[in-house]
Amino acid sequence: MMKWLVALLAVGSLAAAGAPPKPRKSPAGAGSAIILAYHRFAPKSPGMTTVETSVFASQLQFLHDNGYHVVPLRQVVNYIQGRGELPPRAVVITADDGHKSVFTDMRPLIERYRFPVTLFIYPSAISNASYAMTWPELKQLQATGLFDVESHTYWHPDFRAEKLRRSASDYRKFVSWQLEKSREVLARRLGKRVDLLAWPYGIYDGDLMAAARQAGYIAAFSVAWGRITPRTDLMAVPRFIVTDRDVGKTFAALLAEGLRPIRAARLGSRH
Repeated sequence: MMKWLVALLAVGSLAAAGAPPKPRKSPAGAGSAIILAYHRFAPKSPGMTTVETSVFASQLQFLHDNGYHVVPLRQVVNYIQGRGELPPRAVVITADDGHKSVFTDMRPLIERYRFPVTLFIYPSAISNASYAMTWPELKQLQATGLFDVESHTYWHPDFRAEKLRRSASDYRKFVSWQLEKSREVLARRLGKRVDLLAWPYGIYDGDLMAAARQAGYIAAFSVAWGRITPRTDLMAVPRFIVTDRDVGKTFAALLAEGLRPIRAARLGSRH
C-alpha cells in the first residue's frame, strides 16, 4: 500500500432503499467536465484510497441535489475529439482496480441513482486475488447497463520501475504485452470493445502514450489535476482522486475547482 501511495504522490452507510430520486433541473452554464477517480469502499475507511460507503452515498446525493450531470466517460472522450458537446457541470465517475467493494458497496448506490460508471480493471486479479471481483460479478455489473469496463493494463505494473530493471527492447515488449493482453482478455471475457486505459499509478510518458495508441487505445487517463477542454491530450486526460475527506464543502470545492475556467485552474497533485 505504501509503495502505491508513494508512486501516486510522485505523479499526481448505504443510502435508504427505495425508488431512484427524481432528476432535478440543472442550472445554465457552459459545458465542462470533471472526472472523479475512486478505488475502493468500506463501512469504515482504513486508508487513503478507501472511501466510506456512507461518504460515497453523500457524494452521490450532493451531485443529485445540486444540478450536476453525471455522464458516461465516453461522452467526454467524444467531446475532446470534437464530436458532441457536454451538458453544464458534467461529472464522470470512475473506479480503478476491480476491488470487490465495487460490487458489494458501490453497485447498490449506483443502481439507486442510475449514474453511469467506468471501471478500469487489471484482469490478472479478477477471480484470482482475494480482494478482487470475479468475472461473473463483472458481467453482472456490465448487465446493469450502468458500468462500462475498460483497461488498467494486465497486472498494474510500475512502468518506471520496470524500465529501470529491463533492457530497452525487453521493456518495449513488456509495455506492449501489458497493454494488449489487458484489452484482449477483457474483450474476450466480457464480449465488448475495450479502448480506454487508466495509467497505473498515474505514470505515463511520451513512449508509453505512443505505445497505448499503437495497442489500440483511443484515450488514457491520469490522476493529475487539470480541466478538460477540447485541447486536452487524449492520452493524458486528468482525473481527480476522491478520498474519504471529500465531504460537504470539501467535496463541493473539489467539484468547483475541477470545473473552474482553465485560466484559474490550479494544476498539480492534490494528495
